[in-house]
Parts: sequence; C-alpha cells; structure tokens
Amino acid sequence: MASGGIESEFHSHREAQLVYLVRGELIFEASSALWIVPPQSALWIPGSMTHRIRARAPLEGYGVIIEPGAAPNLPLDCCAVSVTPLFRELLLRLATRPALYELEGPDARLMSVLLDELATVSIEKHRLPMPSDPRLRRLVDAMTADPANRATTKTWAKRIGVGERTLNRLLVEETGLSFGRWRQQLHIILALQKLSRGAAVQSVALELGYESASSFVTMFRKALGTSPARYMANRLAAPA
Repeated sequence: MASGGIESEFHSHREAQLVYLVRGELIFEASSALWIVPPQSALWIPGSMTHRIRARAPLEGYGVIIEPGAAPNLPLDCCAVSVTPLFRELLLRLATRPALYELEGPDARLMSVLLDELATVSIEKHRLPMPSDPRLRRLVDAMTADPANRATTKTWAKRIGVGERTLNRLLVEETGLSFGRWRQQLHIILALQKLSRGAAVQSVALELGYESASSFVTMFRKALGTSPARYMANRLAAPA
C-alpha cells in the first residue's frame, strides 16, 4: 500500500503483477499503449513487460506478485479489469500475506481462486493504443496537450507533415483505430483522469471541447455503458 505519489522509470520484472487501486489515480505506460486505472479497478501486468507507472496522491493500492508459470491462461498483454466483490477480498487478503508461501498451504489455495476469478472478470476500456511512428507521436503529444482542439484529420495531418490518407493509414496500422476512434478513446482516458481527480462533468466536457455536457455524457455512455457521474459514484461508493 502507498499513501504518496509514484513515478517510476521504464523497467520490467520477471514476475507478473496484479495491482488493485482503492483510491487515487494510476497511469501505466508501455511501449504500445497507455492505461489509466481509476479507483476500484485492477491492472494485470504480465511478467517481463517493460513499463513505467505514474500515480497521483492521495493513493491507496495493493498488489500481488505472480510467478509466470502459475497463470498460463491469463492475457499476454497488460489490461485493466473490473473488480468483483470476491476478487477484491481475495486480492486484499493475499496482499497482506508473505510473498513466499507453502505450495500446499491456504495462501496457495487463495491464489488459485484469485487466478480463476481473474480469468473471468471483464476487461475495461481504459486502454489507449500508442503509435511508434515519430510523426504520430508528435500528433499524440499535440492532441493530448490540446484535447479541446476539434481540428479535422486533414488539418492535423498538415501539422505533422503528412497527407490525410497517410495519417489515417499509419494510425490504423499502428493502433488498430481510425482517427475518430482514437481521438474518442483519448477523450475517454483524459475524462477518467480528470473525473478521478474530482472534476465536475461540465468542466470535463468543456476541457475536452464538447459543445455541451450532454454531448459529452452521450459519448461517455456509449463507450462505457453508463454516465460519467454514475460511473464515478459507483467507483467511490465501492467498499475497500
């Protein structure tokens, strides 16, 4: 558990990790994508994945270390997952136990149930695929710095020195998303970040360039299945 902020350099570790965030905000970055983990979500980090973590105080989180061979059926890529009551209690219990335990003991049985539960929980849409092309990285930096900018694909393409068709092709090749879908996912990630910090829905809508709060709420609901206010209320009301 940590009470202050965290900012790590890029690193990797042989073991897999499962991190559960009770409160605060955690941003996980790998070479191919960025994830934001809001309260009451967990992050699965496969072993040997190069990554860095940024977390904002006040922060409360718990984690367990998992041997790679213990979970062969779990995702090979990082993912944010929803937290069921059983999943939460198992993780909280194991986070307080010694990292080394008897393979036939009660902690091993709890870990087995936790891994079974992890294999069935829903993957959350908190992932922003990141391109590696230097021109697209300039685009990412510019759009992240000015998310309210509603410039067209053609205008953005001109700013980074490529044609509109080239921009669209490169973005799909490197992220699997069209320009419009990628920008929407960027807005989801930024919205979750701002909402986790306590920003009002109206304020977030304006900062992301929406003409009204209702248009932002519509976009958010289509992406995550509920309104921003209800989404965060459920997160903050969930038992720790």
